Amino acid sequence: MTDKIIALVDGSTYSRSVCDHAAWIAGRGGYSVELMHVLGRREGSGGSNLSGAIALGARTALLNELSALDEQRAKLAIHRGRAILEDAKGILDEASIEVSEHLRHGDLVEAISETENRAEMILVGKRGEAADFAKGHLGSNLDRVVRVATKPLFVASRAFRPIEKVLIAYDGSESAMRAVDYTARSEIYAGLSIRIVTVGPDTETARKRLEDAEAMLKAAGHAVESAILPGQPEEALGTHIEDEGFDHLVMGASGHSRLRKLFVGSTSLEMMRTCKVPILLVR
Repeated sequence: MTDKIIALVDGSTYSRSVCDHAAWIAGRGGYSVELMHVLGRREGSGGSNLSGAIALGARTALLNELSALDEQRAKLAIHRGRAILEDAKGILDEASIEVSEHLRHGDLVEAISETENRAEMILVGKRGEAADFAKGHLGSNLDRVVRVATKPLFVASRAFRPIEKVLIAYDGSESAMRAVDYTARSEIYAGLSIRIVTVGPDTETARKRLEDAEAMLKAAGHAVESAILPGQPEEALGTHIEDEGFDHLVMGASGHSRLRKLFVGSTSLEMMRTCKVPILLVR
């Protein structure tokens, strides 16, 4: 287990929530926070290189002017990235969290793949810079991040609120068991109210799986309840979260039976789109 978490910030509405959740997690778990802002290749290298779009015979002065514009746009992107990191650092400083900043060029997914090995957890907002214009959609990079991340991935909701009640979705799969194990061992969840549920028919097998998972959590000193919910996972979990006032959902990032559909294709995105609380995905 490492002593650092990585928080991805992009200056969107969700960046504040990412920072607030990072401060909460770091404070409870004793982690430092690395803030990362990734400049896309076009942002950090002069955008779309407008000078290359001029036809033969164009005046040299115009080519020079457009080349200078390309360079200026790249500099502005870098300045903006540094400002985003500075603002985010201020939020963590106010919470007395040890924080570092990392302005990186390139692809977001590549950045995560190359840096996550030094982190305990990755935090990302549910939506990005176009959040206010695309409220019915996930951030364009989130699906890619979910598929590539191997460390626990914390998907922040739009606004932060202190987490007191935690719901664990469990289907008996290996990743679901790892999610239970992570919750049991992590200082983040110490002292919180935890309920573990599975979705589907109320069978002896389902009850035995829940009992085993519940025993793991209780052995770690957690106060735990369990339940079997009827219906389809994406609908049953969402309704249960809202009706019972849960603040946070923990799930395995892949599984079997009907819960597997939550993390393969469109159903995965639908769950993250509609769920109004932060989600921790554990592989």
